[in-house]
Amino acid sequence: MANNRTLFIADLHLSATRPDITAAFLRFLQHDAQGADALYILGDLFEVWIGDDNPEPLLQEVAAGLKRLHDAGTALYFCHGNRDFLLKNGYAKRAGLTLLAPHTVVDLYGTPTLLMHGDSLCTLDIGYQKFRQWWDQPWWQWLILHLPLWYRQHLARKARRTSASDKMAKTAAIMDVTPDEVPRVMQHYGVNHLIHGHTHRPQVHQVALTETTTGYRYVLGDWYQQCSVLTVTPTEWLLQFSPFEHADH
Repeated sequence: MANNRTLFIADLHLSATRPDITAAFLRFLQHDAQGADALYILGDLFEVWIGDDNPEPLLQEVAAGLKRLHDAGTALYFCHGNRDFLLKNGYAKRAGLTLLAPHTVVDLYGTPTLLMHGDSLCTLDIGYQKFRQWWDQPWWQWLILHLPLWYRQHLARKARRTSASDKMAKTAAIMDVTPDEVPRVMQHYGVNHLIHGHTHRPQVHQVALTETTTGYRYVLGDWYQQCSVLTVTPTEWLLQFSPFEHADH
């Protein structure tokens, strides 16, 4: 594969219950991502993260696949999502990942671009945003990560059940980004391009930043039924989808 391309993915939600997604991701690392300048993972790579000390084989398999790509010359970057915000330097080092700040501006072949998971844009989801303020605190994360592993596993199962129930009670508008928040954030960081995930609604949106300036918001798709990848080159931004085998859940 040729260089001068940078890849963006998000919302794979890898777990032992979906081996088809894991297999598709490992194939992506071994083939599609080979030779890329960089791969950015914008959150929710995993369905849940209870600590870098989790011995689950899936996590080690994914780390090994990422590290091979890193060692072959592709830079790897990770932005925390709302499912894997407890991923820390221990796992990042094993996987060859560089951890990013929640809002990071990068230069994509001459285009300043804001990267984020996207959950902070959903300001109408007041309950979630209040919870987000809690888990974003270093002391809260330290406390959770120092609980026994078995209890963290119990909390994770409980959180997944609660999350599924909450989604059923929320409207689509609440779970999507707040329209006014997008231009506000882009103007704050001085960019005309934004890439994020979280909403599972892949699309390229035009954003009115001023009366005379139009920006672009690239929303990454999830990997529940297909691979979703944004490829950026010096001349093209392409949001692509490709089916993978055994996506029958």
